[in-house]
This record gives sequence, structure tokens and C-alpha cells, in this order.
Amino acid sequence: MDHIAIVGASLAGLSAAEAVRGAGFGGTLTVLDAAPEIPSDRPPLSKQVLAGTMAPHDARLPQASVLEDLDLDLRLGVGATGFSAADRTLHLSDGSTLTADGIVLATGGTPRRLPDAIGGSLEGVHVLRDLDHCLAIREDLGRAPRRVVVIGAGFIGAEVASTSRELGLEVSMVEALPLPMQRVLPGEIGGFVAEVHRDHGVDVRLGVGVAALEGGDRVERVRLTDGSTLDADVVVVGVGVSPTVDWLEGSGLTLDDGIVCDATCRAAPGVVAAGDLARWPNERYGEVMRVEQWEHAIEQGTHAGRRLVAGDTGEVFAPIPWFWSDQYDRKIQVAGRVGPDDEVRVVVGSIEERRFVAMFRRGDRCTAVLGVNRPAQVIRARMRMGEPGGLAWSDALTLYE
Repeated sequence: MDHIAIVGASLAGLSAAEAVRGAGFGGTLTVLDAAPEIPSDRPPLSKQVLAGTMAPHDARLPQASVLEDLDLDLRLGVGATGFSAADRTLHLSDGSTLTADGIVLATGGTPRRLPDAIGGSLEGVHVLRDLDHCLAIREDLGRAPRRVVVIGAGFIGAEVASTSRELGLEVSMVEALPLPMQRVLPGEIGGFVAEVHRDHGVDVRLGVGVAALEGGDRVERVRLTDGSTLDADVVVVGVGVSPTVDWLEGSGLTLDDGIVCDATCRAAPGVVAAGDLARWPNERYGEVMRVEQWEHAIEQGTHAGRRLVAGDTGEVFAPIPWFWSDQYDRKIQVAGRVGPDDEVRVVVGSIEERRFVAMFRRGDRCTAVLGVNRPAQVIRARMRMGEPGGLAWSDALTLYE
């Protein structure tokens, strides 16, 4: 190959760029992104930057300091509007086209918003995905609001609620599901998250949805589906993201909750995908998955870049998903893949003391480990799960003896 193009200067896209150069590719390496500058690193946005304890320019992607070494044809402010997988031709927002020998797709995800019909476009209603979103929320929080309402109790919502409480604001957190983080954590653990927030004074409303946001030009109230209302000066919506694949309609790629890839991250001949929009079969878990996690974006971007250079000799991508969340003085870490029917057992500490390790079982295997303020134990289990054959359940139960 003489020319590789990466669509998305995201964490996954820049990780792919590093991997392409690291694999010995010496040709033209083009990186496109519709944003006018390199995106910020996301984890600090809901915590340190939002709280004002980190300067915005310090929230930099890990690759930002080595971009010059990668010898990129970097085109910021130029997005892709269409694609033909058959001849690997990109249609760009400036009206031009670009055809490359290899393509990495890494345009990430777009935050879901509440419909305009129920007040989603009122002033004071925010999502949090990039630095501009963060700074807009921070500006609103600096207006001495009476109350913040967070809609969604996933990781972003819970972290925004935590940061807002630590700023001394009154906070309500509304979740349509019966428990926080129910899509990724079992009920017992989700219940623990709810209690941690209640311990810190958050008004946690579970199993109830949003009927409408009300106010004049600016949000003033949130009306819930149970008929109750919450005063709100600032609303932050954290109800997940959708993979940014609308521009790929008609491209010849298979789109189904993201870009469908094979086990090596290949979406079509000469085309790979990585990050929030890639959906692939993870052979370690026998499951087709799409993962929206910081470290995963690095791992999959790196793998996709190497796989593209390697051609048909690419290895399968079978990682152990890994993520964490800082809420108040609790660090929640999860390694592995939690299934809805997995057995869960607390093996170190207790949920009541808010510091514990829980193991998850499917058949005779340990599928995941979760730790709260137990980083050493989580890392130990994660390393064992990565060994050939994984971690047997019998071994998991004796791991910390």
C-alpha cells in the first residue's frame, strides 16, 4: 500500500495511526476529522475539567504529543460525507474525493439527545461528549444554579452527578431503568451505586422516565412520567451514544448498530474499523459486541492499524474489556464482560463497607471482575483472565487467599 486514510482523529483513529507507522508503513498517511482541532481526552471532561481542577488544554489525547513524529497528512475541519467500499473512495465535506489503498474508520459516536418535542432544545440542556460540551456545562454551573438534574445513571450521568455534588450543588439523577448502570452491571452492584449517590445527598429517581422539560427559553423544570416535577436550572442528558455511521449509508458496508466487522476488525477488503462504531465477534466471549470504553479505543485502534498493514494475515481481536469510573471517593473498575445471567459473588470485602471485589461466573469460567477501591486485586484478576484458557471459576474463588 502507498496511501492509508484514517477517518476520525479520535483516540481510536490516532492509535491506529501510531500502529500503522509502528508496523513499518512509510507511505502517505492521511487523517481526516470534521472538527477544527484534535479532540480532547474524554475521561477528565466529566470530572476534573468540569470541576475546574484541570485546565481544558491539559485534557489532551495521549497521542497529541507525538503527532509530528507520525508524519501525517492531517486534515482538520474536513469530514467524510460518503464512502464507497468497493474502490475505497471517500467523499469529503470540502467537495473533494480521496481514494486510498487502505481505510481506517474511526468516527466514534454521537450523544443521544432528548427530542425537541419534549423540550430537549431549551437553553440549559446539555450533553457531554467533547470539550465544548464540557465548557458549556461548566459555564452554566458557574451561574449559581439552584438545582442540577442529570438524566441517565450510566457512567457519564453518574460522574456528572458526582462532580456537581462536589461543587456543592443540589442534584437529582433520573434513570428510566430500575437501577443505575443496569445494562453493564447486575442489580446488586447497581443498587450499590445508587446508595453511594444517596449517601452524598443526590436525589436518585429510578424506574421513571422524562415526560417533558419545561420553561420559557431556558429549562426550569423536568416533568417525570410518574407525574412529579423537579426544579432544574441545568439539565445534563447522559443516555448513551449512537455510532456515527449515517454517512456510510450506501457504502457497501454492513451497518447494524455500528459497522459490522469480522473477528480481525476487517469491514471490507482494505477497510477496518475501530472504537465506538466497530461491532465485531469477540471470540473470547463468543459474543458480537460494540464497546464504548477509553482503553478499548486504544487497543482496537492499534489492532486495526496493524491488521490493515498486515493484510490477510491479521490476527483476531479478542480483548478483555476494561473500564473504570471515579465517583466521589470511590473508584469502580471492571475487567471482562458481564452477562445478564452471570452469577456474581463478592470475594473480598463487602458491599456494605463500599470497598469490595466481585467475581462473575458463566459456566466454569470467570467472565469478569469488579472492584471498588481495590485496584490491585482487579489488575491481578485481569491478568489471569488474559492467560491462555482464561480464568477458571474454581481458581477465581481462591485467587486472593
